[in-house]
Amino acid sequence: MIVTILGVTGYAGTQLLKLLLQHPEVEEVLAVSSSQNGKFVLDEFPALEPELITKKMQKSDKHIISMEKAVELKSDIVFSALPHLKSAEVLQPFYQKSIVLDLSADFRMNDEAKFNKAYGSAPLFPEQQKRAVYGLCEWFTEDLYKTNLIAVPGCYPTATLLPLLPLVKNQLIEGDIIINALSGITGAGKKAQNHLLFCERQENMTAYLPGMSHRHAYEIEEKLEEKGFVNSISFTPHLIPLRRGIFVTTATKLKSGKKQEDIKKAMESAYDKKKCIRILQQIPQAKDVWGTNRCDMSFHLDGAHLILFSVIDNLMKGAAGQAVQCMNIRLGLPETTGLPLNSPF
Repeated sequence: MIVTILGVTGYAGTQLLKLLLQHPEVEEVLAVSSSQNGKFVLDEFPALEPELITKKMQKSDKHIISMEKAVELKSDIVFSALPHLKSAEVLQPFYQKSIVLDLSADFRMNDEAKFNKAYGSAPLFPEQQKRAVYGLCEWFTEDLYKTNLIAVPGCYPTATLLPLLPLVKNQLIEGDIIINALSGITGAGKKAQNHLLFCERQENMTAYLPGMSHRHAYEIEEKLEEKGFVNSISFTPHLIPLRRGIFVTTATKLKSGKKQEDIKKAMESAYDKKKCIRILQQIPQAKDVWGTNRCDMSFHLDGAHLILFSVIDNLMKGAAGQAVQCMNIRLGLPETTGLPLNSPF
């Protein structure tokens, strides 16, 4: 099986490269970058195992290649880790020819009005948008088996939706939902901006784009509405001095007459035998999922007030890891193939 990674030098693209080089079913990896085209892979990624490069990057002669060369070499699977509103267009040569997994937001939302509010533009390819499957693996497994276009969810939506969806589906909550989410710096992508510099972020925390100002708020809202949620959400992201990780605290209200046992039953029913989800008694910690494709979650009930906690590695379950999990499902492989589930900490 030949796989291509577009945008390999970004944080998510680099994580994809590390995972796919070690994936037992991947025979060849094509690494694509417009800025580093022609560069020897080990010069750009010296931490990689040279033997894996030699074994799995023969068609590109162990070099980063251009988009044109990738199209010429052909691929069974194409991962795009390109920016929003660019990815869908760049992927055009691969539609109908390869299984495409897009890590941008270009195919994540079905509601064109919400997409426009979130990204300031109409979807570039509405017809492709309609056939794309949202790659929240634990909730769209059956659809993933049958599609050749997968929209890999955002990191904030993944961590937020996983504990909420079982409760919305089972009509266990009422009223509005208040979401406070903390993100490591890699969530902002690899770009040279003053507010992302180490000296600006170290010993510092701040909120940004509160309410419906953040584009991921619309993605979260849409997926909750699809499961029957009718109230409003308030989403506030925060940037914290971690390299990677997402911690989400969600507050809502338990519906009258419902009890703690109902919450526990709904979560266990949704995630029974789901190896990438762990439901804990204690509040989860970011270090416990670092480098893994897991989402750890728990809940706390204070009278009628329900507080949900969830944590993921934003580059794994929030991006590259979930993309590989989607690929595994689409190919009929065990969904954790090639994915670490235990943190090195």
